[in-house]
Amino acid sequence: MGDGKFVLELLVSGLLVGVLYALVALGFVLIYKASDVFNFAQGAMTFVAALALVSLAPGLGWVGAVVVTVALMGLIAVGVERLVLRPLVGQPHLSLAVATLGLGFVLEGLAQLVWGTQPKRLDLGLPPQPFQVAGIFVGRADLLSAVVAAVLVLGLVWFFQRTKVGLALRAVADDHEAALAMGIRLKTVWSVVWALSGMVALVAGVVWGHRLGVHFAVSLVAFKALPVLIIGGIDSVPGAIVAGLLVGAGESLAEGLVGPYVGRGIQDVFAYLLALVFLLIRPHGLFGREIIERV
Repeated sequence: MGDGKFVLELLVSGLLVGVLYALVALGFVLIYKASDVFNFAQGAMTFVAALALVSLAPGLGWVGAVVVTVALMGLIAVGVERLVLRPLVGQPHLSLAVATLGLGFVLEGLAQLVWGTQPKRLDLGLPPQPFQVAGIFVGRADLLSAVVAAVLVLGLVWFFQRTKVGLALRAVADDHEAALAMGIRLKTVWSVVWALSGMVALVAGVVWGHRLGVHFAVSLVAFKALPVLIIGGIDSVPGAIVAGLLVGAGESLAEGLVGPYVGRGIQDVFAYLLALVFLLIRPHGLFGREIIERV
């Protein structure tokens, strides 16, 4: 009975961490669905959002800091569309990917120039004591993250499936030039999707900043999103969530059950090993579109 409870605790804690992975992966999926390009700046956006919020909160209060940070991420979205994406319309996808890589370094540098490089503590004001459900201890911050992620997923799925802008985003992802020919305003679509990605980055930055503290390592969380994207499918919002939960639960179970026999640290490589298996047997992921090209 004790062993069963231990496994259940590992599973619950892993699923809650998996939600945090999924939040970061969502930002990548949004940009990819709109531009068909992997956004290397997503980790930097998560870091910028968290750093801005925690730096502004002492002077503006949490409500004011959230409002200003949301506006800041919106301005970043408009600036990216005008200065980075618009000049590259019709260019190879590699050009856009490299542009986002450079953008990530610029955002990180500017954020640290404005608000400093010292680590900061992000306190959500939640009681540190976990509460107990059926004998399982659950962290309050982790549970809040799970609820927020569920709301985000439902909202994004509805947005892409039921709104004109969401359908336009999918059309732009298929072919930029064809979308322009059909009258879709590419600059508006990209601004919207970058703004949405910024909002996701803000939420992810808050929950990861609360967990790790706000410092440069927050941007490195994006690397853990890579196997999540491979497993779930880089163009699938539900895939990001399912794969995030799968990775989080798998890491926790592997570390708790296998780690004592092979040495600690297996959770650091588990996600990448699982992603490698998927690349071999299902390269488009669980929910990704299988692309067949004629040659």
